[in-house]
Amino acid sequence: MTPTLVWLRRDLRLHDHAALHAACSTGGPVFVAFVFERDILDALPRTDRRVELIWHALADIERQLRERGVGLIVRHGRAREVIPALVHELKAQRLVFAHDDDPFALARDEAVRAALAGVRVDSVQDVTVFERRELLTGAGKPYTVFTPYKNAWHKAMAAEGAACLAERVPNLAALAPSPLATGLPSLADLGFEATDLHERYRGGATQARAQLAEFVSERMADYADTRNFPAVKGPSYLSPALRFGLVAPRELARAAWPLREQEGAGGWLNELIWRDFYHQVLHHHPGVVHGPLKTDYARVVWDEGPEADELFAAWCEARTGYPLVDAAMRQLNQTGYMHNRLRMVVASFLCKHLGLNWQRGEAYFAEKLLDFDLAANSGGWQWAASCGCDAQPYFRIFNPTSQSEKFDAKGVFVRRYLPELARLTDGAIHAPWAAKPIELGGLRLGVDYPRPVVDHAEARAKTLARYAVVKAG
Repeated sequence: MTPTLVWLRRDLRLHDHAALHAACSTGGPVFVAFVFERDILDALPRTDRRVELIWHALADIERQLRERGVGLIVRHGRAREVIPALVHELKAQRLVFAHDDDPFALARDEAVRAALAGVRVDSVQDVTVFERRELLTGAGKPYTVFTPYKNAWHKAMAAEGAACLAERVPNLAALAPSPLATGLPSLADLGFEATDLHERYRGGATQARAQLAEFVSERMADYADTRNFPAVKGPSYLSPALRFGLVAPRELARAAWPLREQEGAGGWLNELIWRDFYHQVLHHHPGVVHGPLKTDYARVVWDEGPEADELFAAWCEARTGYPLVDAAMRQLNQTGYMHNRLRMVVASFLCKHLGLNWQRGEAYFAEKLLDFDLAANSGGWQWAASCGCDAQPYFRIFNPTSQSEKFDAKGVFVRRYLPELARLTDGAIHAPWAAKPIELGGLRLGVDYPRPVVDHAEARAKTLARYAVVKAG
């Protein structure tokens, strides 16, 4: 009946919780801890929205635990030092957590294991539905093309679905009070400030489950028809909740799998499978953190120097002169969120219009996105740059004007984030530089809104030449 410590990380909830389920089934007292990781937080700006999102998630957990007469142990430090110290203070003989294939997490977890010789350390699966070596080709190799992986995912789910999707219900009666649970520090105590974090991300797991229920009951059926239009409430907006484990990935799969033959549910399930796909890519090919999976594409020569730096600044600061690109970047900068269709558009624009290394954009997204996930971020950017798993062909180059005309035809999204273009006609708002003066409504190009930093046709020609080195071998 020795104590067990559960270390929360990317599973900030109490329901359907693999680590808690494993820990609470052994009979001894269970303590729950979270560490605000200085090795990560110290490098962040003091107004990072993700820290506030985590804080609210922990406040939701703390409230639920206090209602049960126990508390949450919260520390601010280096987890590789804090967790072993807590294990010894609690006289715990077991540590349980959900593992993560992020290279930083793997190295940190190995250091914790090394510091806990003689203590049982168990890691469990909880970040994805299927992981690591669970889905392999017939030759026992990892998948690098999505469609065969998706087919294998469906086959495994059809065979094992009941076990894979079963809710991990922890026996919370096993949780024990501890004098070490002294309450949640304030953001100021952690050295951070309150931000403009959207209200939908301030309620922790309780709010996330309500959002999931609303999406499934009211909008999932229309997902395939609405998901590509940024001015429409089409997405689930659950990606930050999924990133930090306010909901379990299997909880989302449970909602979609029985309805997979329907276009909406099937399309949404597909996105969850893409997420699993990118995580297994990271596990089998950790080098994608530092370079392209398709190593031939390392020969692509990206533009560098002062002019390239100015183009990158224009992209970051939403002043490229292409309204859909700029509106998307303002959405990211102002909210920490960007619509999925627009992520593809702006990533393609950075690489194939501006001629800049995709890793610059990947790093910027890592800094800004509320739902930043190393596996998905790397996978998505390498897809856009044509150098990763099952990536778009290098000659496929999104035209930001036609993308705007197709997916924001009336300019609703563009006007929301670029109010300086509000007076333009629906036809002119997608390409102001090509509009007649009367269509601009008094807008002064180059003064009120920038002219395009590059020409689409010229950029396309340069991109095809840039990638020719790969085609030539």
